[in-house]
Amino acid sequence: MISKFVRILLINLVVTLLVINFASCSYSFTGASVPPHLQSIAIPIFEDRSGYGEPGLREDFTNELIQKFIDDNTLQVDDKTNSDAILECTILSLKDDPAAISGGEDVTSRRMTITVKVTYKDLVKRKTVLDKNFSDYGDYENTGDITTARRQAITEAIDKITEDILLGVVSNW
Repeated sequence: MISKFVRILLINLVVTLLVINFASCSYSFTGASVPPHLQSIAIPIFEDRSGYGEPGLREDFTNELIQKFIDDNTLQVDDKTNSDAILECTILSLKDDPAAISGGEDVTSRRMTITVKVTYKDLVKRKTVLDKNFSDYGDYENTGDITTARRQAITEAIDKITEDILLGVVSNW
């Protein structure tokens, strides 16, 4: 027979676990219809083939995409050995081009454009679901602290592309 103390302890444990479970739930508003056999996804660090040499680019991209999937909560992010799907991404290009030129032919605004190749594979059914390039940009003024402004433009482009990748993955069914 279980003592009264142990019963109370078990009840408190169960209630605590239920509260934690419900508190950690979130909803996805992407209209996702991911097949029920896909519960988790692996997102290995991006490969950078841009040749641009931007420090931290692949890590920033990978972390932002992982966070988007965590926030969305349609697929749980896990390592490759435990995942039902994998999302492999390669940065193909990073370009810094003029976006606006003044009357005196001075560049007043620049555009950071990033292109990424994405391959999304269903590891359960062993098929490629999505194989597509995504591209977007962020603009920055060509005055003041250009290094910080340029970095913010890259961050803006990363944010846009990772949102597109997330929607492409969870809505592509």
